[in-house]
Amino acid sequence: MKTGNSAKLFEEAQKYIPGGVNSPVRAFKAVGLEPLFIKKAYGCRIVDEDDNEYIDFVGSWGPLILGHAHPRVVEAVEGAARKGTSFGAPCAAEIELARMITEAFPAIDMVRMVNSGTEAALSAIRLARAYTGRDKIVKFEGCYHGHSDSFLIKAGSGLITAGVTSSPGVPEDLARHTLVAQYNDKSSVEKIFAAYGKEIAAVIVEPIPGNMGLVLPEEGFLEMLRGISENYGSLLIFDEVITGFRLNYGGYQNMAGLKPDLTVLGKIIGGGLPVGAYGGRREIMNMVAPAGEVYQAGTLSGNPLAMAAGAAGLQMLKAGGFYEKMAEKTQLYIKELKNLFVKRKMPVVINHIGSMFTVFFSDKYINNYQSAVSCDTVKFADYFRCLLNKGIYIPPSQFELSFISAAHDGEDIEEALKRTEQALKLLDN
Repeated sequence: MKTGNSAKLFEEAQKYIPGGVNSPVRAFKAVGLEPLFIKKAYGCRIVDEDDNEYIDFVGSWGPLILGHAHPRVVEAVEGAARKGTSFGAPCAAEIELARMITEAFPAIDMVRMVNSGTEAALSAIRLARAYTGRDKIVKFEGCYHGHSDSFLIKAGSGLITAGVTSSPGVPEDLARHTLVAQYNDKSSVEKIFAAYGKEIAAVIVEPIPGNMGLVLPEEGFLEMLRGISENYGSLLIFDEVITGFRLNYGGYQNMAGLKPDLTVLGKIIGGGLPVGAYGGRREIMNMVAPAGEVYQAGTLSGNPLAMAAGAAGLQMLKAGGFYEKMAEKTQLYIKELKNLFVKRKMPVVINHIGSMFTVFFSDKYINNYQSAVSCDTVKFADYFRCLLNKGIYIPPSQFELSFISAAHDGEDIEEALKRTEQALKLLDN
């Protein structure tokens, strides 16, 4: 691999950008490398500034379920851009996308567009506190809901990768209102509610955590959260930034038959462009300004480019059999991937659902934060470097998700498996 151009760009970037990157997980620190700078992408391939091409399993961290630069999404963006890139005023495209979201989610009567998942999550928490008149929230160790102060308490994703569990700059007075439970541990939740139940405004959870690697909910766990929050008059917030429209046309809540009070959504609703949203029951959402007194604003929220890209993308996801094909393709890939590790007697656990998966370097079942952080991160870093050397691009962290897109066809999957086998031979050495 040639990396000279990326190295020069990284050196230059560090003069103007903290750490040379605009999001910590891009830094490649956890895998002992410097970041690659990407020049272009198409389908399931990305190309860096040194013209190395990779089969991509990151997909811009999940939202590019259709693949990079899908012609219909690009056409929608181009069409919208010709009419104006931003208005700072209402446009019809906002209504169309909002209607599509509410039709897809039985639990969402109304939705507010914002510009990121972080903004959506912090707004949902503010709304929950206003609705209940309470201050405390419950989150789960290893779950990540963006970088607002309330959530940087034993958070996941980039914070696990960096080896810290909270961030300087978070006031202790605010931190004490965030109560941390263990995912998949009912008793930890019950103990918190027994002690603080009447002070808890909301429980926020990734129904399928993706920021400590992929972790699946154990039977009855999410149902318990629904029940206990109702019993204590707290709201239940599902953070479906990753899972929304990724596993089915709607959210994981639809698959589980659950109705949270509020839902947080991310960039998949904007075809991969910067956007987020939060929504829920009409009586709660009507508290948001200007309908109500809970203030939340965004000068560029409902950006016409993101709205057009989102509507075009969601329209394609509605096609019959789309998600079934994605799940079948992923299932076949995971089966062959497991065989490659078994052949070499390498202990790994591969958690997966739909078109999402994580390879954990562990011989133990991964079902919560503690089991995730016990994985062999040194071995993962070696694995990452070997894959990169063979033209496979996965997240540069043990604690992230890999994604398959509609653009990965049978030949891409076969080629990826062939390259992975070659990478594992390097790993042997």
